[in-house]
Amino acid sequence: MKGIGFVGCGNISGIYLSNISNMFNNLRTVGVTDLIHERSEYAASQYGIGKIYKDMHELFADPEVDIVLNITRPYEHFDVSIAALNAGKHLYTEKPLGASLEEAEKIMALATEKNLYVGGAPDTFLGAGIQTCRKLIDDGYIGEVFGASAYMVNRGHEHWHPDPEFYYKYGGGPMMDMGPYYLTALINLLGAVDSVTGMSKISLPERTISSQPHYGAVITVDVPTYVTGIMRFTSGAIGTIFTTFDVHTAQVPCIEIYGSKGTLCVPDPNYHGGPVRLYTESTGCFKEIPLMFDYSENCRSLGLADMAIAIETGIKARASGEMQLHVNEIMDGFERADREQRFIKLKYSTTRPEPMIAKSNGCQG
Repeated sequence: MKGIGFVGCGNISGIYLSNISNMFNNLRTVGVTDLIHERSEYAASQYGIGKIYKDMHELFADPEVDIVLNITRPYEHFDVSIAALNAGKHLYTEKPLGASLEEAEKIMALATEKNLYVGGAPDTFLGAGIQTCRKLIDDGYIGEVFGASAYMVNRGHEHWHPDPEFYYKYGGGPMMDMGPYYLTALINLLGAVDSVTGMSKISLPERTISSQPHYGAVITVDVPTYVTGIMRFTSGAIGTIFTTFDVHTAQVPCIEIYGSKGTLCVPDPNYHGGPVRLYTESTGCFKEIPLMFDYSENCRSLGLADMAIAIETGIKARASGEMQLHVNEIMDGFERADREQRFIKLKYSTTRPEPMIAKSNGCQG
């Protein structure tokens, strides 16, 4: 069993704490820390956690902590991750790995130097929905894969999130915030990306918050909020992705995969489950396919549990830092291609994660 130390006890921490307590028997929460001490106290009281650290350095010094779970805001990821690795701890971080490609590179370089594991969110591609899609592709149901499309369209977090400003600052924006869900799903389904191009812009330079407790405050937007990308996969397939915080609504699929024998509608990669719909030449229509894998509910910590097994056995984790570095470079490439008006050949690659085992009894079967 691996001891987990939480750095950050914000909105998303609750599902991690709950699932570590109730779903994964190879993990246990040792203690928590947050810059807002009341959050640490609340988490500890809600989930029966024995230790509240005064700061992250006290947490890093605890020998009971094997893996640091970094669920701070994106622009804080780098400092926490580097400090955790320097303290000799394995690292699992919320997305993105780094707020920039350069940050992600430094994190992975340090982990390699110290022979430590790095893993990262999202782990939704390990869930029943996308794993079922992976099996359908691997088993040839849509034939040779020609391409893919992905869409993440909404009007922005200022309408509902209690603290939305960071989504429009360094490390934020629709691609950095939501792109990892879609890109990890696509990499799991189709493999690594070879080269990219893209266009992006800031559509609304200022946003007014309409949620509490910051109702009426104005946010200055520093990052692109309308981002389009084109990817050539090493397989030869071509993919497109569109993410935005500017559009009121749209009638588009989350992810579709196009093959010589059919089309596969992939469920929303924000979730571990969801409907899988398959069109083939023989049926002539879309049919919903039963999910063939475990983990269809909100199973955050699944990637963390998988990494804990990888550490014990010496194998590669599925939600690996290597894949997250590849995702960082893809996202960076879209904006860099726009600035430089060219195609970007990627420096980093990754391998498709090992598939999950159908209807398994554990996080690696």
